[in-house]
Amino acid sequence: MVKAVGIDSGTKSMDIFGFDDETNEVIIDVAVDRNEVTRNPRIIIDILRQVQEEHGKIDAIVGPCGYGIPLKPAREATDEEIALATFITRADVERRLKIVGLRELMVLMREAQDLNIYFTPGVIHLPTVPEWRKANRIDLGTADKVFTVALSIVRHSEKEGVPYNRVNLIAVEIGFAYTSAMAVKNGQIVDAMAGTAGFPGYLGMGFMDSELAYALANALDDFGKLILFEGGSAYIAGIDPFTITPEEFVKLAKTDERVAKGYNAMVEAIVKDVFTLLPSVKPEAIYLSGRFSRIPEFFKDVKDVLEDAFSKYGFSVEVRKLESRAKAKEAAEGSAIIANGIAGGVYKELVDVLRLRESSGSIFDWVYLKEKDKLKIFERLEL
Repeated sequence: MVKAVGIDSGTKSMDIFGFDDETNEVIIDVAVDRNEVTRNPRIIIDILRQVQEEHGKIDAIVGPCGYGIPLKPAREATDEEIALATFITRADVERRLKIVGLRELMVLMREAQDLNIYFTPGVIHLPTVPEWRKANRIDLGTADKVFTVALSIVRHSEKEGVPYNRVNLIAVEIGFAYTSAMAVKNGQIVDAMAGTAGFPGYLGMGFMDSELAYALANALDDFGKLILFEGGSAYIAGIDPFTITPEEFVKLAKTDERVAKGYNAMVEAIVKDVFTLLPSVKPEAIYLSGRFSRIPEFFKDVKDVLEDAFSKYGFSVEVRKLESRAKAKEAAEGSAIIANGIAGGVYKELVDVLRLRESSGSIFDWVYLKEKDKLKIFERLEL
């Protein structure tokens, strides 16, 4: 019997899901406003302790850890590992961006000796991704994207009746800020188009034209991380994403010509993310998850466009909604599944197939610049 809890840290909320693998009982399923966590990170620790008090000792908890840390108990994480997983400049620390609250929460988790918390890798730490695909990448998929993949593999295995090591799919998470797509071949993550290094999401523009990066770096006295949350489909549509809900954005796109441009850019970006991964895997299915996938009309539009795009190349791939028991985000259940596997529960084999225990390195290991230029990066970060 294993009790496991997972935590997914999103732009809008931090979601917590947990279950007992003997009774299949859900022991927690909540979403906490991310602004609350930024103001008071200890709120998450308090919730975990309350769950443990009500349900008995939790065997493993997978905590949120930004860009990820090679798999290890939180109590063993170093200051440098936590800083790199949440890397940010001093100026952005002073602005109290949400990632600052995440960093403080990770420190609290390291200190919470009564809670069996683990930090887990991002995609770039995995040995299953060839090194040439990591070249000059930092955001190859944050730790929570691995959570989404874990749930996708489990659902596909259940639906098709195949073992984890025979699962081939692409998992797409369409969140409030970014869209990420991960390629899974034989049950292992082998490639990704993710977040700030993928095609445009709802808030963020995704990867940036190097010339634009050059122009911004020279035009701004302070090139802050908030810029990475601009320029996406909402901005193309000319709407305020913090007053117009995603549901309203989808509706407006059907009647407003400018909004439609942003909407088309977002849908097309998902297709481009997926097709960019086809040299790495021939998927048996595409699984959509995240905030936008729960909007029926949006899901149908993406499904139709993706399936039509595949049919033009002469083969059929079904686009499916990633089903989750969680009222919270799908990645929260995926995180709990990984926690269960770490503790030797029913999903132990999945953790083995994903080779999470073999994760290694740091997010800057595959940046191929002159050493003096790489050193300047570390001089400017708040580590």
